[in-house]
Amino acid sequence: MLSKKTKYGLKALTYIARKDNNAPVLISEIAEAENISKKFLEIILLQLKNSGFLGSKKGKGGGYYLIREPKNITMAALIRVLEGPIAMLPCVSLNFYEKCADCKTEEECSLNRVMIEVRDSTLQVLMHKTLADLV
Repeated sequence: MLSKKTKYGLKALTYIARKDNNAPVLISEIAEAENISKKFLEIILLQLKNSGFLGSKKGKGGGYYLIREPKNITMAALIRVLEGPIAMLPCVSLNFYEKCADCKTEEECSLNRVMIEVRDSTLQVLMHKTLADLV
C-alpha cells in the first residue's frame, strides 16, 4: 500500500505536469487544489527537488516546476524516491537488498521465490508507466 506521502507526491507532480507552460506553481495552489496539508506538501516537494525531479524559483512568480519531461519520469523512479523499495521483502529488492535474518538461505525460502515474481510483475508495470500517463 502506498503511503500518504507517496500518494500526495504523485498527485502534486500530476498537478504540476498538467500546467501548460511549465511555469512555477505555488505550494499553496497545489495544496488547495489537491486537498493536501501545505506543511506536509512542502516536505514532499523538497524531497522531489533534492532528488532531481523538480526545480524551484523564489520570489514573485516563484514555485515548483518539473525539470524533466513527464514522459521521462517513470512511476518506479518516483515510488523509489518517495516510498523506498518496491519489493515487499528486503531479500528480493534490487536497489535496497538485505538478507533476511530469519532465513537460513534464500534458496530454501518459499516466500523469496514468490516475492521475486511479485517484484518483477510490479516493476514491469511501474517501469513502463510514466508521469505522462497520470496526466
